[in-house]
Amino acid sequence: MNKQLYIKEIQTLFDDVQRSKVFEDQKMMTDAVPLFPISLINAKYEKEKNSENFDLKDFVFSHFDFLGAKISIQREDHLPIEEHIEKLWDELTRTAYEEKGTLLKLPKPYIVPGGRFNEFFYWDSYFIMLGLQVSGRVEMMENIIENCSYLIQTVGFVPNASRTHFLSRSQPPYFSLMLDLLFETKKDEAIYIKYYDTLKKEYAFWMNGIEHLENASNINRVVKTINGDILNRYYDAENEPRPESYLIDIEDSENAGEEFYRNIRSACESGWDFSSRWFADGENIQTIETLNLAEVDLNCLLWHLEKTLAKSSALQNLSEKENYFKERAAGRRQMIDKYFWDEKSGTYKDYHTKKNTTTPSEHIAALYPLFLKLASGEQAKSVAKIIEEKFLYQGGLVTTTKKTGQQWDLPNAWAPYQWLGFKAMKNYGFDELAEKIKNNWCANVERVYNNTGKLMEKYNALDIETVAGGGEYPNQDGFGWTNGIYLTLKNN
Repeated sequence: MNKQLYIKEIQTLFDDVQRSKVFEDQKMMTDAVPLFPISLINAKYEKEKNSENFDLKDFVFSHFDFLGAKISIQREDHLPIEEHIEKLWDELTRTAYEEKGTLLKLPKPYIVPGGRFNEFFYWDSYFIMLGLQVSGRVEMMENIIENCSYLIQTVGFVPNASRTHFLSRSQPPYFSLMLDLLFETKKDEAIYIKYYDTLKKEYAFWMNGIEHLENASNINRVVKTINGDILNRYYDAENEPRPESYLIDIEDSENAGEEFYRNIRSACESGWDFSSRWFADGENIQTIETLNLAEVDLNCLLWHLEKTLAKSSALQNLSEKENYFKERAAGRRQMIDKYFWDEKSGTYKDYHTKKNTTTPSEHIAALYPLFLKLASGEQAKSVAKIIEEKFLYQGGLVTTTKKTGQQWDLPNAWAPYQWLGFKAMKNYGFDELAEKIKNNWCANVERVYNNTGKLMEKYNALDIETVAGGGEYPNQDGFGWTNGIYLTLKNN
């Protein structure tokens, strides 16, 4: 069985299961492991599906395994929160030494986010690593890096998550930052040399197609502006419903544009699925236009990748390569200022490549130039003021200033941005604001933990009496990046 084609091979059955809403969560069927050869399952389904007493749910349960589809953490005793997290690291550890269903094999153990997310996720793993560093679990930090490197070497990039139906997109490229984190822990520069080839391969993935570009055009993840400058965007080559949200996508696609599915998938590559940030009208998912945008966070992360490649080249005395990547990083730094800084509003925004202007959406990705020390003192001061006035609430930092019912909009506070906010403010000496961000969110996490015994995927920053919601599925508990960021904030 060709693993990459597995879901397509059971397409008729898969389509019927998802449209019939056999499972409340459409991810269940994508995670199912066939108990028999696909050809046999398909033949049996074709033969039996029109019979009088046929039960689709029974058929699915007798032909697929759903073990481990959802992680539920139950405790008999209510432990102090940090002890609970230490236990969670072990409970969220998984191995995949062979491929099963859609699950990709990986050489090392890894930590999954939790809840319905029972596979290796790319950008989550960086924020998990921050907590592992505090816990002294260096081997697991190394495992995560090894798994990322394996994926980059075998499929050319780190997929969104370690399943076959994610082989058309990545997530924010955090691999170079993972190396920094391990270097900070082990103080061994050989790390940068060891993974030099992996860094180059990931960079090639994001820059793929650059040589074919003319001004005011785009290809894959690369954009050439009207002025001939190079920027990057999130992108997914597939233009069909996501298997894990199959029916949701089909229903949302009514009255939407022709590349609706590709725009949806491209937003997933950002990790922000979904937000008003991507919507042309700022309100409705049908107007999603991710493909028309170059994003400030992605371009800052690629600057860091270029800088890391220059550093790795220098360590190996590869002066030609060092100069090449230094020039790339210097050029991108200028582009970040030129295209993403919005003088009028005094903050960073995404760039609309068709309208040749910044987008109206106010969002927390404006933190990236401060997090990576790319902003000037004046720019940082302006962003900090906006963050404090518009994004900081009693329960932490929200991601946008709009309430749409999408999970990456107001009122939700997500763990990664509490860390990015804290570090960004610390970098520019706004210590009081950094402490406020840390304390507001940590207190929210502690309150929910005291009430429920759980660490959640996201939190409500405005109404700290309720649990966060919105989006395509219920709030999940576990939860990898919350555990990681809580620990690292408490220890900073």
